[in-house]
Amino acid sequence: MLQYNVDLSDKTILVTGAAGFIGSNLCQRLLTDHSGLKVIGIDNVTVYYDVRLKTARLERLANFSSRFVFYRESIADKVVIDKIFADHRPHVVVNLAAQAGVRYSITHPDAYIESNIVGFYNLLEACRHHEVAHLVYASSSSVYGSNAKIPYSTADKVDHPVSLYAATKKSNELMAHAYAKLYNIPCTGLRFFTVYGPEGRPDMAYFGFTDRLVKGETIKIFNYGHCRRDFTYIDDIVEGVVRVMQHAPEKQTGADGLPVPPYALYNIGNNQPENLLDFVTILQEELVRAGVLPADYDFEAHKELVPMQPGDVPVTYADTAPLERDFGFNPSTPLREGLRRFAEWYAAYRMQ
Repeated sequence: MLQYNVDLSDKTILVTGAAGFIGSNLCQRLLTDHSGLKVIGIDNVTVYYDVRLKTARLERLANFSSRFVFYRESIADKVVIDKIFADHRPHVVVNLAAQAGVRYSITHPDAYIESNIVGFYNLLEACRHHEVAHLVYASSSSVYGSNAKIPYSTADKVDHPVSLYAATKKSNELMAHAYAKLYNIPCTGLRFFTVYGPEGRPDMAYFGFTDRLVKGETIKIFNYGHCRRDFTYIDDIVEGVVRVMQHAPEKQTGADGLPVPPYALYNIGNNQPENLLDFVTILQEELVRAGVLPADYDFEAHKELVPMQPGDVPVTYADTAPLERDFGFNPSTPLREGLRRFAEWYAAYRMQ
């Protein structure tokens, strides 16, 4: 295992996308576990999905008001980013801000260039000029595209994205590598695999399925149900991020006298892809158990098997051996347990 070389105690951490699903949970974990730590959050709180979810996440973080500072701004605004870095001097930066979603990138490409490319460039430049100890950033399993080889390994070539979203995430990896090489900035990229859990994103399948079933609508199961996804529970994702934050790739000098890029890349997935039909069955059972749906709900009448949609892939499956080797960590939350927690949260959410 790698030894931690980044001390978070009494440090300032910048988390972008702080109102997002992963970002808000990461902020809460850091603030809870480290009493002297300060978190600077930034998020432009777009209307891509229900803003009330983002507001609720921020309200929880407001309980740490003495150590949590929030900016409702876009990372694409270079002036704002430069001022935040100058005012707060973050020790570690975790970039989770991004325009997410494969299908949305087909119809709204501008949003992806602005946030995922321009915004990430602004952060790299700020890290370059302010001696940040470690930049950790979110990539995505989408970069693997339609790779036939599974499980997906970070050693695989990922040169054929099937969506603009995936292309922007691959671009982030290349940009980070270039800045690590040119400016000796320690960078670690994390390829997330289908993150789910309470208070998650409504555009994700499990949340969207639930909303439609509650309304009595039909859910569409793509590729006629022959899809497999490496569903990863939110707490496992956050645990992985926190561990990775505390080890920055070592700075070294190569034979040419130039920096060897202090750069690393990991998958964070459950390492256990689930068949989509099995996933839907468990979700339905847990929604009934939580009282979200009646016990006699006719599920078969509300399912429709349809072809694969543009930009999607039939399987995602993470090779997490490097993460386990370097950090002693492997996501472990069983799918039923994770969906049970989501269903129980959703039952309370509906009552609000």
